[in-house]
Amino acid sequence: MRFAPVFSSASPRRLFPALLGASCALAALFAALPAAAQSPQPRPLLIYAVDVEGGQATLFVAPGGQSLLVDTGWPGNEGRDAQRIQAAMRDAGIARIDHVLVTHFHTDHVGGVAELVKRVPIGEFLDHGLNREDSDITRTDFAAYLKAIEGKPRRILHPGDAIDIPGLKTFVLTADGEHIAAIPGIQPAPNPFCASEPKWAGDDTENPRSIGILLTFGSFKVLDLGDLTKDKEIPLVCPLNPIGAVDLYLATHHGFNLSNSRAIVHAIHPRVAIMDNGAHKAGSPEAWQTIHESPGLQDLWMLHTAEDSDAAHNSPEALIANPKGLATDGFWLKVAARPDGTFTVTNARNGLTRQYAAR
Repeated sequence: MRFAPVFSSASPRRLFPALLGASCALAALFAALPAAAQSPQPRPLLIYAVDVEGGQATLFVAPGGQSLLVDTGWPGNEGRDAQRIQAAMRDAGIARIDHVLVTHFHTDHVGGVAELVKRVPIGEFLDHGLNREDSDITRTDFAAYLKAIEGKPRRILHPGDAIDIPGLKTFVLTADGEHIAAIPGIQPAPNPFCASEPKWAGDDTENPRSIGILLTFGSFKVLDLGDLTKDKEIPLVCPLNPIGAVDLYLATHHGFNLSNSRAIVHAIHPRVAIMDNGAHKAGSPEAWQTIHESPGLQDLWMLHTAEDSDAAHNSPEALIANPKGLATDGFWLKVAARPDGTFTVTNARNGLTRQYAAR
């Protein structure tokens, strides 16, 4: 059997110009398509404020999938907090945590480590070194932490250290009661809010030993100071503020009034704040008001309705992940940030998403 040639009716002289014309038409078509249609948008930085009922567990997932978990919530409750962290990991599409940062050795921050290590592969643990608090409960929590991470990589952080996460700059501001004086690339500026601050008493618990970090993704900046107290917040930013302005402020100490001094909250000019309070933990009216009045603040999101007093201050219910009267809680607040400084915050309970333009 003989087969006819595929292009039997066209001579080479007529065929190649036709192919060239078709190629040019296709090239023109693709050139006319929007850039977004030609290549997918790069993945954002994801931040999950996980509901651990008044403790802290904040998960950062870089565009490349590398991850940082700041604190692990409480122990017990049949692994409740570890399960909630795992749920956020599934939403982010990751199966391991590269860095677990323990800001300090209080139960609501370090207590979840023992359960988490049973469930999740972890690259390394980061902390400030030794327990500095003279109390039985904190000594017990610190010993439990050391036992849980035995044989696993551990690094002690100091002010000025960096946490290596590709695509992000993560700079340690405070650790073990000490703080930085300057951050590479940021010019310290006089802080006009220092003069009105009273002198705050020292705190001999683990709180002022908290590790605090400034995390930068392009022009997007987020500040997390753990449970740092006012007696350490103010020296960090007075008389000069080395931090500059931030886009997202994770309210210090769950919105407790021993933290969140006006000198720091107003100086950093956050556009959005997230308060990881519990229904009956922190969310102090004074701290809420200080954050709410910060120049340029657009929204203050909360993990729970503060219920402990008639004087409690609360954001609109739409901005609260777990409002009063909810049958089941555990809903997170999720941030998706772009390197140009734009970002969104989504309430997992009601699906509400708010968009924030670049500064």
